[in-house]
Amino acid sequence: MTSNLFDPLTLGELTLPHRIAMAPMTRARTTQPGNVPNAMMADYYAQRAGAALIVSEATQISPQGQGYSFTPGIHSPEQIAGWRLVTDAVHAAGGRIFLQLWHVGRMSHEIFHADGKPVAPSALAPDAKVWIVDPATGEAGMADCPVPRALETDEIPGIVADYARAAENAVAAGFDGVEIHGANGYLIDQFLRRSSNLRTDRYGGSQENRIRFLVEVAEAVAGAIGPARTGLRLSPVITQRGMADDEIMPTMLMAAREIDRIGLAYIHLAEADWDDAPETPDSFRIALREAYSGRIVVAGRYDLARAQAILAAGHADLVGFGRPFIANPDLPRRLRENLPLAQFDPATLFGGDAQGYSTYPAWETAA
Repeated sequence: MTSNLFDPLTLGELTLPHRIAMAPMTRARTTQPGNVPNAMMADYYAQRAGAALIVSEATQISPQGQGYSFTPGIHSPEQIAGWRLVTDAVHAAGGRIFLQLWHVGRMSHEIFHADGKPVAPSALAPDAKVWIVDPATGEAGMADCPVPRALETDEIPGIVADYARAAENAVAAGFDGVEIHGANGYLIDQFLRRSSNLRTDRYGGSQENRIRFLVEVAEAVAGAIGPARTGLRLSPVITQRGMADDEIMPTMLMAAREIDRIGLAYIHLAEADWDDAPETPDSFRIALREAYSGRIVVAGRYDLARAQAILAAGHADLVGFGRPFIANPDLPRRLRENLPLAQFDPATLFGGDAQGYSTYPAWETAA
C-alpha cells in the first residue's frame, strides 16, 4: 500500500493530519543577552503550525554547545520561559512541535568559549565557517572554526547528561518531543566518522565504539522523556566540513539497529541539499527499513513530485520541507491546492528583525 503526502500518520504519541513537516532551520532571531526565544519567534512558528510536525531550529543543550550567534538555548530558566511562548502559540494554532537538541562540537568559534577552544572527539579543525556577530562591533559574518580541544573520556558522560537535561527542559517548555541532532558535522556526527574521530578509547576506532556516544545520548534522552517523544537526525551522504567517510553508511545502519532497540519514534535523514549533491542510494534506504522499524523522515530539496515519489516507494513516511516554509507559511495548503510558491529573501535568513521572518503572508493575503 502506497502512502500519499496528504494522508494522516501516527508518529509516536501524535496523530499528524498529513505528511508535510517543517524541517529545522537556523534563523538567529533570539533576544540578547542570553539567546532567549521571544514573541517574534512565537509568531513565526505559529504562522507555520499547519505543518504536520514542526522541528524547531537547532537549540544548544549547554553554553559549550553553541557555535553560531543568536541561536537559542534550552539550558536556562529564561530560555525555557521563552520557548514556552513558542509552544503555546503553536499549540493554540493547532500545531505540533519538537525541539531539536544541538551540540555543535568543533563547528564553533573562539568567542563562545572561555579558553577559545571548542570541544570535539579529536583535535581536528573542520575546514568550515560559522556565522557570528562580533560582540565589540556588532558586525556579522562568517568566521573560520579553530582547532578544537579533544574531549577527555571522563568529560563525555557530562555531555550525555546535558542532552537528557535539555530534553526534560524541552518538555517543561511545552514541546511535544525532541529531535537529537546527529547530523551535518556536529558533535554526534563527529563521533560517528573516521575522518573526525581519531580516538583510541571506548569512543573511537571500531564502528561499535564510534556509535557509542550516539547510543548513550539516545538512551539518556529516551530515559528522560520517553522514546515515543524522541527522534534522531542523521546525514548519510553529507561530506562537507571534513566529514567524508566511506564507512559512514554501514556505521549508521549499525546505529539504526540500536535506535530501533531503544524504540525512538523516528529517524530523520538530512539529505544533501546543494546543486549536484550526491543522492541517497536506494540500497541504503532499503537497508535502513530493515534495520529500523520506526518512522522515517526525509528532508533535502524535496518538491511535491519528489515527496510523493519517495512516499510511494515506501522509503519514507514523512517529508520535511525547509526553505519553502520560509516564504510560504501556509505551505501544506499551497501544495495541496497547487498554489504558486513565493520565494524568500536570502539577505534576511540570519539575524535581524521580523522583516523576512514573520512578514511573509499566507495565500489569501498574498493574493
